[in-house]
Amino acid sequence: MSTIRTLSGFTGAGYDKGRGPLVQISWLVISGVLLSHWWCPNGIRVAVLRRFGADIADGVLIRHRVRIHWPWKLTVGADSWIGEGTWILNLEPVTIGANTAISQDVLLCTGSHDHRSPTFEFDNAPIVIGDQAWIAARATILRGVTIGDNAIVGATALVTSDVSAGTTMLAPRAGAAR
Repeated sequence: MSTIRTLSGFTGAGYDKGRGPLVQISWLVISGVLLSHWWCPNGIRVAVLRRFGADIADGVLIRHRVRIHWPWKLTVGADSWIGEGTWILNLEPVTIGANTAISQDVLLCTGSHDHRSPTFEFDNAPIVIGDQAWIAARATILRGVTIGDNAIVGATALVTSDVSAGTTMLAPRAGAAR
């Protein structure tokens, strides 16, 4: 039997945004007006993210059009890259290791909802990506997933469970119609 949802009863119980409304609004304005544009230097992006609480090591490259929901819930290791168009929807912490490449248009999504909940409450969990991993273009990593060191997630892959260290996980390839 399916659950009847009443979305008007949603409470968001258990979700901590981590900062007050003034900081949240400030972040959303500054990230939208300044950080997402091609003309904003990487050094300014990194400095502003750090100012808002992100833990970003030296040598990190964050391209333009990268969306980060809450910088205070982001950790990035040394010499990692985050490609343009990436969306880090980090309602919960996202940790990216050192020398890791996050390619273009990747989605890292720590948020979800409990489909069994009559009010569709949150079912969020962190994402951890190890050192020297490569998340290729348009891959999607969902909440609660750990990607091991030296793992590769291929372009357009949908990752719903952990990927062991050194593993290559590819998306299914389309075949010719018969």
